[in-house]
Amino acid sequence: MPDVQLTFVFIDLVGFTALTEVHGDHDAADIVDRFVALVRRSLGDGDRLVKTIGDAVMLVTPDPESGVALTDRIVDITHREGHFPQTRAGLHHGGAVERAGDYVGASVNLAARVADQAGPDQTLATAGVAAAARTLEVDVVDRGRFELRNVAEPVDLFELLLCPGIQGTVIDPVCQARIDRERAEGHVRYEAVDYWFCALDCVARFSSHPERYVRAG
Repeated sequence: MPDVQLTFVFIDLVGFTALTEVHGDHDAADIVDRFVALVRRSLGDGDRLVKTIGDAVMLVTPDPESGVALTDRIVDITHREGHFPQTRAGLHHGGAVERAGDYVGASVNLAARVADQAGPDQTLATAGVAAAARTLEVDVVDRGRFELRNVAEPVDLFELLLCPGIQGTVIDPVCQARIDRERAEGHVRYEAVDYWFCALDCVARFSSHPERYVRAG
């Protein structure tokens, strides 16, 4: 039998490999440190940061409602950061076995796989968490049934539309950092489309091979 019933939350940074390649290992490590600091600042009563996994974090909360609220705070605070990567998140509520402050079990694995399925700036959740989100008046979209890696049966997934203030920001096509147009370090118009950049180095890379980054986007 599981030791505990908790909501498991996985959140990671999107485009981290691209950011590392463009800005270097030290800047990338600083971004991870900043991400973890923002996550810690967002913790509420009963929330816990279990561990970091590269550019991802694993968190637990007592129930789906607190899991949705915690994810919303993290998404919001990271989107308010200047020149910061996009995030993606996955949530699932279920049982697990606790060992030395960590958690093991099918529910943990499922939450991680749900996060893997999410795209940039997307939060996905299983049915129980989605139902809790609706009680918090969060808009929820049924995304259908998915086959997830190392999960025996297909799973119904739902998108939680968190942080409506995300509109109005743009993505640097080179390093994938999220930036506000007014705080951008550079702007290029290419084939009738406008692109904004977090740093002049990104402008230079784009200008040298724009087709590479337009195609990647």
